[in-house]
Amino acid sequence: MPRNLPPQARVEMLNAALKHHSAPDILKTAFDVVPNLALVSSFGAESVALLYLASRVNPDVQVIFIDTMLLFPETLQYQKEVAKTLGLRRVQVLRANTALEDPDNTLLQRNTDACCDLRKTRVLDKALSGYDGWITGRKRFQSGERSSLVPFETEEGTGRIKVNPLAHWTREDVLQYIEENNLPRHPLVAKGYPSIGCAPCTSPVAEGEDIRAGRWRGEDKDECGIHFVNGKMVRVGAPT
Repeated sequence: MPRNLPPQARVEMLNAALKHHSAPDILKTAFDVVPNLALVSSFGAESVALLYLASRVNPDVQVIFIDTMLLFPETLQYQKEVAKTLGLRRVQVLRANTALEDPDNTLLQRNTDACCDLRKTRVLDKALSGYDGWITGRKRFQSGERSSLVPFETEEGTGRIKVNPLAHWTREDVLQYIEENNLPRHPLVAKGYPSIGCAPCTSPVAEGEDIRAGRWRGEDKDECGIHFVNGKMVRVGAPT
C-alpha cells in the first residue's frame, strides 16, 4: 500500500482489505504499513491479551504506559510482572508533572475530566507526537461509544493512524485467549473489577452490570479522553 496516500484514504483501504482478517493479520499489516508505531497500554484487566499478541508479532514493539500516580498498587506491580513475563523490552513509563495544577491531588474531587486531561490526555498527546500511529486494546463490546469501532482509524488534526486489532473480539474471545496462553491476570479481576483505571475512580462491578459500570460510577462519563470517536478527539474539560 502506498505510504503517500492521505491517512483517511489509507485507513479506508486497510479496513476494506482486512475486513474479515484476524487480529494477528491486522497487527502484522499495521507494523508493515505504519513506519513508526507504538502500543499504548493501561496494563488493566484485559491488557495482557493485546500485549502478548503484539509481542508475538513484533518482539521489539514500543509500549507506552501512563502512570497517573493514582493507580492501584496492584496495577503497578502487574505492569512489571507482565513486562517481565512477556519479555517486553521497550516499555516507556510516563507521568505528568502535577506540581502546578494539582499539587495536593484533589483535582479529581472537583473535576474528574480535568484530572484525566492533566494525568492522561496531555501526557499521551506529547508522547505520541513522535509516532505515525498507535495500537489500542479497545473493543466494540466495551461501551456504547465503541460499538461501531473498526480496526483502523485516523486522528483528525494529527495524521496518525490508530490501530484497534481486537475491535471485533468479544469478551469471551479475550478471556479464552488469556486462558489458552496461560497469561497472568490482573489481581483485581478476581475481586470484581472487570475494567480497571485509577483507584479513586474505579469500583467493583456487580453481577449483571455493564463491565465498565465501575468506571467513574455515577458520572456521565465512560472514556478518559485519550481516545477518538468518529475520527475526532474526545476532549475533556480544562483544569479548574
